[in-house]
Amino acid sequence: MRDLSFQGDFGELPEPGGQAEALLDARGVVIGWSPGAARMLGCPAQEILGRSAAGLLDRPEDAEELARRCDTQGSVRLGPVALRYRGEPVEVEVWARPLVSESGERQWMLQAADMHVIRTYEFGRALLQGLFTDSPFRIDVFDTRLRFIARNGSWRDGEAFRAAVFSGRTMREVAPPGLLDMDAFEARQRQVLESGEALIDTEVVTPGLPGGPPREYVWSESILPLRDRSGRVIALAHAVADVTQRARLRERLALVNDASTRIGSTLDLSRTAWELADVVVPHFADFAYVNLLDSVFSGQEPVSGQRPEAMVMRRAAHRSVREGESEYVDASELGAVALGEVDAFATLPGSPFTEALAHGEPVLMSGDELRTALAVIDPAREALGRDLAVHSWLLVPMFARGTALGTAVFIRFRNPRRFEVDDVLLAQEFVARAAVCVDNASRYSRERTTALALQRSLLPQRLPSPSAVDAAWRYLPASGHSGLGGDWFDVIPLSGARVALVVGDVVGHDLQSAVTMGRLRTAVRTLADLDLPPDELLTHLDDQMNRFLDERGDEGLEAGEAAGATCIYAVYDPVSRTCVMARAGHPPPAVLSADGKVDFVDLPGGPPLGLGGVVFESGRIELADGDTLVLYTDGLVESREQGIDAGLERLRETLSRTPASAGPDGVCEAVVRELARGHQQDDMALLVARTQGLPSQSHVTWDIEVDVEVVSRARALTTEQMERWGLGEEAFIMELVVSELVTNAIRYGGAPITLRLIRDRTLICEVSDGSSTSPHVRRAQETDEGGRGLYLVTQMTQSWGTRYDARGKTIWAERALGG
Repeated sequence: MRDLSFQGDFGELPEPGGQAEALLDARGVVIGWSPGAARMLGCPAQEILGRSAAGLLDRPEDAEELARRCDTQGSVRLGPVALRYRGEPVEVEVWARPLVSESGERQWMLQAADMHVIRTYEFGRALLQGLFTDSPFRIDVFDTRLRFIARNGSWRDGEAFRAAVFSGRTMREVAPPGLLDMDAFEARQRQVLESGEALIDTEVVTPGLPGGPPREYVWSESILPLRDRSGRVIALAHAVADVTQRARLRERLALVNDASTRIGSTLDLSRTAWELADVVVPHFADFAYVNLLDSVFSGQEPVSGQRPEAMVMRRAAHRSVREGESEYVDASELGAVALGEVDAFATLPGSPFTEALAHGEPVLMSGDELRTALAVIDPAREALGRDLAVHSWLLVPMFARGTALGTAVFIRFRNPRRFEVDDVLLAQEFVARAAVCVDNASRYSRERTTALALQRSLLPQRLPSPSAVDAAWRYLPASGHSGLGGDWFDVIPLSGARVALVVGDVVGHDLQSAVTMGRLRTAVRTLADLDLPPDELLTHLDDQMNRFLDERGDEGLEAGEAAGATCIYAVYDPVSRTCVMARAGHPPPAVLSADGKVDFVDLPGGPPLGLGGVVFESGRIELADGDTLVLYTDGLVESREQGIDAGLERLRETLSRTPASAGPDGVCEAVVRELARGHQQDDMALLVARTQGLPSQSHVTWDIEVDVEVVSRARALTTEQMERWGLGEEAFIMELVVSELVTNAIRYGGAPITLRLIRDRTLICEVSDGSSTSPHVRRAQETDEGGRGLYLVTQMTQSWGTRYDARGKTIWAERALGG
């Protein structure tokens, strides 16, 4: 006989009366049979009455054991028991109760329920017990008049409701004042009652309970309609869960995401500090400020291992909210330290700042702890903190690459929640990101400062001011680059009061381009000192560029990088008022005449420098006094959005509108204002030179016969000219210079010979002859009869040299007036 599962006191029936009932006499014969029993077993009463109940068992041999249990235990719950009459057996639970008839005979009342029904009932009862006893959810049940019917045990730990009597009362009547927005709460209840649709996961924010910590709670509220068998809503069930931590986590994730997109949007140091303050106020802190080390502000490389008390920190940014205002406001009145000023409290030994920097750990203080620390060190700030009712103060040190950069402080005085451990971690996340961005900005600032210093050293710091031209310039680096570029310009005084004007452009916006530019500029100055014609100078410069490229080799060029440079070289002679120029792949120069007319010089273009084996051609134009020569790089007139033809036309229009009285500097301003774009894609160099010829009375030229007898005549003419210029004191020296140069030309040169004297800011003597033989200075021995001429010239003048042209050469000497 198999072991049956008999249970003790059975408690309540699954339904009143069960599903099936039968009445047995003392012998176990069926004397009563309910319709429910007939339906369960398919056995009508007339067929079963008077028969033994043991015949209904699927295993008749169990009857004896069941009878014994009933006799010994009285009321008993038996099951599961398998019954069968027709068809498949039915598994049921049976409740047996002893009865006594009116005649005093013993009888048994049997009630049975299908095990499926029993299990459903048990599951339902377990669910209700779990919800109302063991569930972490807080469950309320309200009737249609919004009155409490029941509450589960999870509310028993609520201080605010512990003493309240709920049944028959509304939430408005039992909840502490200010805990809920009752109008909104009841509106949600009525919405579910009227619509019959549940409201799921409504977040409700409540303040802390009376006597609890000053914090806010976030609840997830779901309101479910409860219906009777007809589907009519007869009650409401509220399921409420504490999701404060979930809401805080969501807020923190949102703040982290916000910080990742907003902090470090630029490489500007101050802007990065402001972005950190903007991110945290007002959602994380009511007031925040950032102090950075002086070395960071000044762009110096941070020094690792520096003692915290030796660090000077300045206020970089601060942000706050005022009571009743959600927008950001200037917080200088809350900071006690103005922007850019040293924070004395942060640099005092033993302050929380020095401790945080020394150990690299954040410092969290309550309002009382903060006021105690401030009382001795900074009473004014202590009073400010007391007035604001600061209750939570968090300091986070800012480190990058193991080196201290500064600190960030977060303060709460309006937000009732104190900073928690998770808040400290979040603040560290903010500051760590800001530290990387501050370090990048500081490094960029240092690199940019270095780049700009290099660029300034490679470009003219100030232009010379020869009398022949009045020049002005502008240089704008490409946007988004460190300031390095390959554009350059120059004004080079030449012999004979002439002046060379140069503008060039090396491909690229990097250090290599800047270095190449500097080398080319140096090469141009060296070649200009040789007084080479513009076309010859560009030929030599092309060779030099090829040497630079050979030095770099293929490895020196990045993938896709172009190599080469463009240049324009112009020489203006104020005596003849002519300008000879040549260009190598460079945009044509513009001439703004004194009457306002603008023309571009029709000048042979020539290929860019660096191609090698090319021939450059020069052109000559005449410039009247007051004409303005405009030289520029292609970054001024060409871009991805604008072709060079359109750019040249805009330049023409801009120059045409510029009045003659503007001067070179005004022309530069007008051109840059009209043509320079907000985001330069290329460097831009602009050189504007207004020409001024020498008056006829400032220079004189004589033809010299090839005869040593005329040397004395040349000296006499020189003396007379010095007297006319009022420079009698210079006559003797200039006689000696003229005598030596003319004598050399007669002896070693050839016809034709000319002598020219120029009075500019210096006295200039030029002797030209038809020979290309170059003289040189040598120190004559005591026994030598000659060889002292040029040596004497070098002693009596500040400079001298030789230049060549198609007719021969010119030897010139220049003497400072009064020198």
